[in-house]
Amino acid sequence: MQNYNFVLSANLHGGAVVANYPFDKSRDPRIRGRNTYAATPDDKIFRQLARTYSYAHSWMHKGWNCGDFFNEGITNGASWYSLSKGMQDFNYLYTNCFEITLELSCDKFPSESALPREWLANREALVSYLEQVHHGIKGMVYDENNNPISKAEISVAGISHDMTTGVDGDYFRLLLPGTYTVKASAPGYLPSSNTVTVGPAEAIQLHFYLKKAPKQSLKGKHHHGKKNISAHKASLKLGPR
Repeated sequence: MQNYNFVLSANLHGGAVVANYPFDKSRDPRIRGRNTYAATPDDKIFRQLARTYSYAHSWMHKGWNCGDFFNEGITNGASWYSLSKGMQDFNYLYTNCFEITLELSCDKFPSESALPREWLANREALVSYLEQVHHGIKGMVYDENNNPISKAEISVAGISHDMTTGVDGDYFRLLLPGTYTVKASAPGYLPSSNTVTVGPAEAIQLHFYLKKAPKQSLKGKHHHGKKNISAHKASLKLGPR
């Protein structure tokens, strides 16, 4: 996940029927035995991703499954039960990938005869979920000579979760329909911002071209003496990067 610039993923579980989205781990202590909702900065889009799967599934969206009720067939992970070291939390915090957990059957080990029904129940939901990868913005980050810039940061105003470009300067950012201010930045370059309107269909292509940051010159009078020479060397070490 850290070597390849994945955008969207899901891990498949059994034992319940629900689409579970991050965060799985709550930082708040339990209050009278109840877990607390742990929202990511992208909570709205995670809810939409979970709903996309749930409503395309044959019965997940109905809510009542396996003796449990989940409104719209979705749940925040920590609100259900707090879990440390979950894959979906790791992906959100340490990679560019958005991931949810799909609990697909009441029986963790369904019989072979039940598999065709399970496949039919999930087939369209799997396809619909995969199609969500095409919503938001995507593009490249280049320097002034059209060379790709890797590990540049892509930030969206109002959402405190940044993406980074891949080794080829490519980026993908899932977003709901709306108008956003997007900024690209990288060490040694001046940041660049654009305003973009995202629609309900395919991802909007948005490229960035970053200019080199000007080098700041050090100006000062020449002084004699070891003490002043040492101070001058120190100022060079502490100068602009």
